[in-house]
Amino acid sequence: MSDSRSGGADEAQRRRSRRASRKLADRALRRREFLKVAATAASTLAIGGSALGCSEGEPEARTPATPPSGAPAAGGSSAPEVSAIRFGMIALTDCSPIVIAHERGIFRRYGIESSVVKGASWAAIRDSLTNGDIQATHMLLGMPLASTMGIGGSPQVPMVVPWLLNRNGQAITLANTFRGRVRADASALKPLVDEAKAAGNPMTFAMTFPPGTHAMWMRYFLASGGIHPDRDVALVTVPPAQMVANMRIGRMHGFCVGEPWNARSIADQIGYTAMTTQEMWRDHPEKVLAFREDFAEQNPRTVKAILKAIHEASVWLDDLSNRPEQARIVSQTTYINCAPELILGRLQGHYDYGDGRTLEDPNYMIFSQRGCNAPQAKYAHWFLSQFRRWGLVQGRPDYEGVARRVMRMDLYAEAMRELGVAVPEPDVRPETFFDGKTFDPADPEGYATSFPIHALAG
Repeated sequence: MSDSRSGGADEAQRRRSRRASRKLADRALRRREFLKVAATAASTLAIGGSALGCSEGEPEARTPATPPSGAPAAGGSSAPEVSAIRFGMIALTDCSPIVIAHERGIFRRYGIESSVVKGASWAAIRDSLTNGDIQATHMLLGMPLASTMGIGGSPQVPMVVPWLLNRNGQAITLANTFRGRVRADASALKPLVDEAKAAGNPMTFAMTFPPGTHAMWMRYFLASGGIHPDRDVALVTVPPAQMVANMRIGRMHGFCVGEPWNARSIADQIGYTAMTTQEMWRDHPEKVLAFREDFAEQNPRTVKAILKAIHEASVWLDDLSNRPEQARIVSQTTYINCAPELILGRLQGHYDYGDGRTLEDPNYMIFSQRGCNAPQAKYAHWFLSQFRRWGLVQGRPDYEGVARRVMRMDLYAEAMRELGVAVPEPDVRPETFFDGKTFDPADPEGYATSFPIHALAG
């Protein structure tokens, strides 16, 4: 009897122990799930709000449809090391390759579970890539160069560009005050600028980020007409989707931005296109797909999978029959938040300048054609020459070293070769601009120091 009672007591104790263990495991599981949700919420808040779309107002926060995860991808050694990737973008038409790869399920076919986060400004996008809230992003070409160098207000965080997202498709917009008086020749603007400066009320022009592409196009345009962008006018930073609102209330006289905001200014009858950036430099590089350097080094298969998906989306985009669908998709509130018809016209090369001029432009925005995507070193050389010209660097920058570190043709080439896509040779051809000035990538320093209007430092 005593043995039986002892055995029953032991079994009861074992059952109690099992129940207690299950409770502890359940509690630990709930705690892990709580921490995962809290971390996701914190990272969503850290990314900031979305940029303004066609409807104006303050940026509002947006939670991505797919929560981020740091879990490695399942599968063999060829699978991406990290499957869940958060992509950053700004409300501009040239975000399209990322959006299309996401919306059409192309990322998923290459093992990437994507979410897309709209940033309030380029600075917000840079900071989100820097702190790891996003892993890849739509970005102005000058930004990863500036971040790698730690200049222009950027913390020094090395970034890489294995892909150029697009060419062409930006513009210089001027207020209607100048309509009929100023077009592509900025020298017609100079006497008006001089008059305003002499009266103690300098004109204001805007770009989207100090070391970015729009800043360089605006500076080049003004200087081509004898106007010093740092001494004769006020040059300010405004997020892309807020350009039109600021011009509407009279805060600035002109801006450089990507589409659809130039077309929007014409539709709202507050501005007109003085010239497009493809008129300044045909097939110029514009936005890029950027990663932090350490992320790319630690996750090469992930980067390669992303590039393959972006390639497929880019080829789809350059079929003009797909552009109405492109405009419909990227026009959504979660992306550009603008009427599709304002996006579509210039995507198809239909340019109404808003001052009586129209043009069927063969050099509309492209995403894949004419070697669009290869991260050629010479493009970094040109932007570095402009950093030098405008005093963003002290003395001669390391043109070759920075270009080699940032413009990662090796990553691009490996992904394309696996797809059977031809990889172009290094492009070292000179480029001639609308003002007749020629850039020789073999001598970027000579080019940088050759301009009569400059802000050279050191």
